Amino acid sequence: MVRRPVAWVVAIVLFVEAFGVAALNWFLGIVVDRQDMSLAGLDSDMMANSSKIGGIVFGLYFALCGLVALLVALRNRPPAGFGRILLISAAVVHALLGAFAWGLVGWGAFLFMVVVLGLLVLLLMTYDSPAEPTDAAAPAAPPENDDGDNGGQDGGKDGGSSPVTSPPAPTTP
Repeated sequence: MVRRPVAWVVAIVLFVEAFGVAALNWFLGIVVDRQDMSLAGLDSDMMANSSKIGGIVFGLYFALCGLVALLVALRNRPPAGFGRILLISAAVVHALLGAFAWGLVGWGAFLFMVVVLGLLVLLLMTYDSPAEPTDAAAPAAPPENDDGDNGGQDGGKDGGSSPVTSPPAPTTP
């Protein structure tokens, strides 16, 4: 069994990011609350509470993604079902956040988002289940007749199971 450390790295990064996002939004909520200023007529208490709630929700989302990555690392199996969907959604979120970070925050935030996106994609691709074995290795059955007639078969283009000729026309009595 091959151990892949990428799941451990992704889990740690997502847990740190969950804490960082929650702490940053909580801090911004406190700053807005202490400023006691209105933005285009919005209530400052509502903005502060929204920032704190958003930080908690986003932090829990990243923590749940980190938990899925941790389970992948512990089980050494690819994520399945809801966990796979959750990790794919986290990759999409990081791609979008990276695009916004480039223009709004700068290179550092963009680079972080791209690194996390790459780690998530690497996790999803590394633990992807291998292709099922095909029947190509099995020996083919010898042809029934060697006279050049394909016996109503198409010669094996699509597995040799479909007839080339159409069925006979119905006869009237």
